[in-house]
Amino acid sequence: MEDFFLRALGGGIGAALAAGPVGCFVVWRNLAYFGTALAHAVLLGIALGFLLEVEPIIAVFAICFLLALCLVLLERQKLISVDALLGVLAHAAFALGMVVVAFMERLRVDLIGYLFGDILAIGPVDLWLIFGTAAVVAAALAWQWRNLLSVTVNQDLAAVEGVPVERVRLLLLFLLAAVIAVGMKIVGMLLVVALVIIPAAAARRMAVTPEQMALGSTAIGVVSVIAGLYASLWWDIPTGPAIVLVASALFAASLLLPVRGQPVRKM
Repeated sequence: MEDFFLRALGGGIGAALAAGPVGCFVVWRNLAYFGTALAHAVLLGIALGFLLEVEPIIAVFAICFLLALCLVLLERQKLISVDALLGVLAHAAFALGMVVVAFMERLRVDLIGYLFGDILAIGPVDLWLIFGTAAVVAAALAWQWRNLLSVTVNQDLAAVEGVPVERVRLLLLFLLAAVIAVGMKIVGMLLVVALVIIPAAAARRMAVTPEQMALGSTAIGVVSVIAGLYASLWWDIPTGPAIVLVASALFAASLLLPVRGQPVRKM
């Protein structure tokens, strides 16, 4: 195979490894809208990256982390509902990104590649960043898995048991921000949330324990990336949308399979 295809394959698998278990918590805690808000902020990170002459994906990481921190701080004030707050932050960040891009007259940014992904353009540095992020996400989840589950099941009870609820919530938001930042390179800012949510949703009915759901979500994400890449190669279709369509097909197939035991319910 060509080197660019092998890099795309490796990068996609690395992103799926990071997105699989984090996507389970997104589904359990109904954080899909927050993921969408982070995806909107990606454009601002890209624009600032070019403006400040730093690697765009590094700027995307910084903006996503900053948005997650702002959400936590503003949510404590309880001045407005969380969904309205997310809507304000998401669209303000997206609009600011568009304004910054408009002011960079000497630079023509390929917005299509960032909107829908450019997995075939992944380089060696991108691979290191993607797998490094996947390793950090896996280590953080292994370290705080029980606390994350406790907070997901019952936040008040977790606080009584001594779990640092606010720090655990902030950790989860940071992990989601990291996954959004690296997933943007794979399927683009418009479809990156689908890469996080759909595999987890597909694995939910077939899993009996949270651990099984996390493993199943990861496996479905990896299969979606591999099948989507080969589908784009064979039929000459956009790679990012192809990956999401394969994941969606696997989700539809999961609805037709018989349920074994008691599946994982809403936590």
